[in-house]
Amino acid sequence: MTSAMTSAMTSSDGFVPNPDAAELAAVNQQIAASMQYPDITSAEGLGAVRGMDYALSRDLKHAVSERTIPGPGGDLTLRIIRPEGPVKAVMIDVHGGGWCIGTPREDDWINDYYAEHSHVASVSIDYRLAPEHPAPAPVDDCVAGALWVARNAVAEFGTDRLLLHGASAGGHLAALTLLRLRDEHPEVAGRIAAVSLVYGAYDISGTPSRRLADHTTLVLPDHWIRGFIDNAFPGLDGEQRRDPSLSPLFARLDDLPPALFTVGSLDPLLDDSLFMAARWQAAGNHTDLDVWPDGVHGFNNMAPRTGHAVAARIASWFTARLSA
Repeated sequence: MTSAMTSAMTSSDGFVPNPDAAELAAVNQQIAASMQYPDITSAEGLGAVRGMDYALSRDLKHAVSERTIPGPGGDLTLRIIRPEGPVKAVMIDVHGGGWCIGTPREDDWINDYYAEHSHVASVSIDYRLAPEHPAPAPVDDCVAGALWVARNAVAEFGTDRLLLHGASAGGHLAALTLLRLRDEHPEVAGRIAAVSLVYGAYDISGTPSRRLADHTTLVLPDHWIRGFIDNAFPGLDGEQRRDPSLSPLFARLDDLPPALFTVGSLDPLLDDSLFMAARWQAAGNHTDLDVWPDGVHGFNNMAPRTGHAVAARIASWFTARLSA
């Protein structure tokens, strides 16, 4: 594995991502010139951010349905996409959005892609959002959704095999969900064949790369990072934010399934993935790490050609893990 940030890290299975450097450079330049950052700690600013549509406008090949189940805080909506033909596994999906914004619909394109190329069904969880519902409400919802999937996978999808996927705040919540399942429902955790964690936040108190972010940092400047975290984890000091129930980097990480960590080299959450991948591997778990050169936070959703390459990489990795 190479540590050079000028080329993608080679995973242990030998796959080397090949992003379109010119496309990413153009996207980064456009972000620097035009992106706006409302105050997400104010009702007006958060409302403005929530009012934006983050879903990728791409045609879907598979039908989308929704299911409402009982949740810890009331009805919980699950958004479902299934492939044609036999289902190899059911992927529990956790959307991103800084714990404060976002919906499962924004993951439709990527879940549709996995249905097409990995033959997996996806169940995306519409968890409660901060600041109205701070921690631990979002992860409580994700655990409830994951348990519903586990209990109904065979009847609904014809398979008992599970996958887990989350990006950004969804990566954080997916990791916490997995740890809760391992400790409280080991029979469910044992059915999860693989986990894809994409530029997640695993140390809420702040890794070095996150602490080095400033007002010029693309997509996630320092004040936005602080705002998201203050909304989702209010009233906690740095040491309290390191509690393993909030920051999975500090948790015991043994007895976990294979994981693929995906992150861009310009992401202020870069160290979160580097450190989490190292601890995941040190705990004895199969671990793959992809660092994409010049990728900012959310880069795969902003650069279509690179985004397809990332999706193809994760789909290929899922397929390989399901065949292992």
